[in-house]
Amino acid sequence: MTSQTALASEETWATGRTILVAVTGGIACYKTATLVSKLAQSGASVRVIMTDAATCFVTPLTFEALSGKRVLTSLWESDDRPDAQHISLARDCDLFVIAPATANILAKIAHGLCDDLVSTVACAIPAQTPALLAPAMNADMWANPLVEKNVQILKNWRHWHFVGPESGWQACRTNGAGRMSEPLAILEAIKQHLAG
Repeated sequence: MTSQTALASEETWATGRTILVAVTGGIACYKTATLVSKLAQSGASVRVIMTDAATCFVTPLTFEALSGKRVLTSLWESDDRPDAQHISLARDCDLFVIAPATANILAKIAHGLCDDLVSTVACAIPAQTPALLAPAMNADMWANPLVEKNVQILKNWRHWHFVGPESGWQACRTNGAGRMSEPLAILEAIKQHLAG
């Protein structure tokens, strides 16, 4: 195998896979744009859904340009399917990733609260579909016992997995744990879960 062939096969490792990326409202949204771009370059069919808060940081148009697909932001939007949008999105993906995963979305998933598109899709993800969470929040929030409890609840469920968070500089002008993992680290975690 030539080096160009090896490189091409490495770059298209996700061909034929559908990856659903959910974006929630944190400043780390900008990193998710790179993740979506890398996934698309790897051959994946990438769908992006966003919370209203996420659209205050990065517009849906950014993710539409990177994924080549319409971005959904509301339970009340419909695509070209006759069934409930949140059900088809959940059923049709090979892997579900939430990046950034805020304290708010972690609490919603841990307690089954479904009040927006992202939390409702998360509730509908089948148990056999791997789901990856990339937490991102202030260090004090990450250390909050309520957040710790929600993380533990999710870690106890078979198909929910975590990548990060890391320690480092945060938007609140402090250093500490809670920084979202870099896109390449999340990409590597996605590879591992799709391979397993």
